Amino acid sequence: MKEEILRHLTEDIIPFWENLLDKEYGGFYGRTDYDLCVDKKALKGGILNSRITWFFSNAYTLLKDESLLAYAKAGYEFLRDRFIDKEEGGVFWNVSFDGKPFDTMKHTYNHSFAVYALSSYYEASGDEEALKLAKRLFSLTEAKCKDENGYLEAFNRDFTPTVNVALSENGVIAERTMNTLLHVIEAYTELYRVSKDEDVKEAISGALDILTDKIYNKKLHRQEVFFDKDYNSLIDVHSYGHDIETSWLIDRTLEVIGDERYRKLIFPITDDLAKNVYKTAFTGECVLCESVNKEVNTTKVWWIQAESVLGFLHEYEKHPNSKKYLKAAEDIWNFIKEHVIDRRSGEWINEMNKDNVPDERKALEDPWKCPYHNGRMCFEVLRSKVI
Repeated sequence: MKEEILRHLTEDIIPFWENLLDKEYGGFYGRTDYDLCVDKKALKGGILNSRITWFFSNAYTLLKDESLLAYAKAGYEFLRDRFIDKEEGGVFWNVSFDGKPFDTMKHTYNHSFAVYALSSYYEASGDEEALKLAKRLFSLTEAKCKDENGYLEAFNRDFTPTVNVALSENGVIAERTMNTLLHVIEAYTELYRVSKDEDVKEAISGALDILTDKIYNKKLHRQEVFFDKDYNSLIDVHSYGHDIETSWLIDRTLEVIGDERYRKLIFPITDDLAKNVYKTAFTGECVLCESVNKEVNTTKVWWIQAESVLGFLHEYEKHPNSKKYLKAAEDIWNFIKEHVIDRRSGEWINEMNKDNVPDERKALEDPWKCPYHNGRMCFEVLRSKVI
């Protein structure tokens, strides 16, 4: 499995994304459709650019190929020069193909991935400017994107609140979401790991308290997804992908911060999330999308398969006698090889129906489709000590 994944990373995923570097205007092109047509004038999303920067930074840190650091630097410089708002602070939601501000919304989720990317780029490059920028974004997010009860999400350019359309779906508009909180924790964990800044650790602790007290539903063995300002759940959703992602990602946070109190409190929660996804959403070959109002969506989504490999592999690491989790990780990897990896390009197909037929309307690259989940799966499997 490690040999296959290393070959897939180096021969498929990395070359695909290297070819999307925009050598004329900077950053990376913003969209590649299912037919492999690159739209060189598509908007460039902040999340996409941050995630690509994170990807090449980690690829370099793992593989030590200097060419990878050059791609990471290209992403970092475009983020620094084009996405950072020099007047109001924060990160633009997207910019034009030539780097001009387009949607100037500020979003906590977008800020989180910028912090994530900058922290990883600092680790890869040693560039102190990147770390300083990550810390400034952290401080700004804490000052502008929170109230007394936690993180709010969507803001105008000047940080006045606006409607959270970007992170809402299923017919609801949420003021707080599980997804944003999860990635705040993820980003701050990376920043704390490279900086050991106690203010960052304190913010992580506060976010973990929200996860355990407001997000995790002990009765239903899952996380709630969409909330109003008072953390009332707005719709009955079980997001299988986010729950299995949380099951290993939050344990990584516990490892990094080294707080035994949280370890004892949260390990049973992450076990519960993984166990329930295995029970309710694992088909024997892959993990399904979600359940909404008790109706299961059988769509097979690329990123959910990547996170499920990691979630089940991690669960096996925690419980070595539960070999069913190792088998599940291996089975999902076999499904990915057979159905998800696009044989034309090496990148992953975005979505498939229950019969494994690709949805050709879904792009291979867009503001959300990037080398973050599948790239991270490769990195984490290659670093694993249990296989």
